[in-house]
Amino acid sequence: MIRAVIIDVDDTLCLTEEASFHLENEVLTQLGRPPMPRALHLATWGEPLLSAITHRSPGVDVTRFAALFPPAHQRYVASGRLDVIPPENLATLDHLLRQGRTVMLLTSRAEPEVRHLLAPDHALATRVTAAYHQGNTRFRKPDPRVFDELLSETGLKPPQCVYVGDSPGDALAAGGAGIPFIACLQSGVRALHEFDPRHVTAAVDSFPQIPSVIAAL
Repeated sequence: MIRAVIIDVDDTLCLTEEASFHLENEVLTQLGRPPMPRALHLATWGEPLLSAITHRSPGVDVTRFAALFPPAHQRYVASGRLDVIPPENLATLDHLLRQGRTVMLLTSRAEPEVRHLLAPDHALATRVTAAYHQGNTRFRKPDPRVFDELLSETGLKPPQCVYVGDSPGDALAAGGAGIPFIACLQSGVRALHEFDPRHVTAAVDSFPQIPSVIAAL
């Protein structure tokens, strides 16, 4: 039985790629850098930000970018331009909880980028039991060891979990860890043919389909 549903944040729990593209270009503009093209952002989407930005803007001062990004990120969140979780996705989490599943997050984001999602007054507070990010994991996707802390701390075995994500790197990490993987294609950023089929247990076109797919595993 699947006991734990582990969910990626970006373009899985909430659709964020386009907003992140504009946010990062705003920070690059503050640095006097030319904006990146959307195609380049899409091609590197899913990588940890400070690693990806070296490809998105070659020669960028990563230290200065890292200093300017958090306040810009906070403005986007406060204005409702980023990390808006649709009501139907929250209802889906409730459905998973009613099925007796535990819900956790695992993302490539740095800790400051998820802090607001973990606040006691956030809608996720009563739905998500734990979150794993760059601040509390030693490895990064697609390295399957990114699940090490989660499995160690919870005592769960890989077959008792399922990971839901939107990128081939998500699938590779889950597959390498022996965790079933559901590809969520709602964002349209990735197509199923881009994934290694050996690591995809199932695929959904929208987040609310997840409970019924898990129930059938």
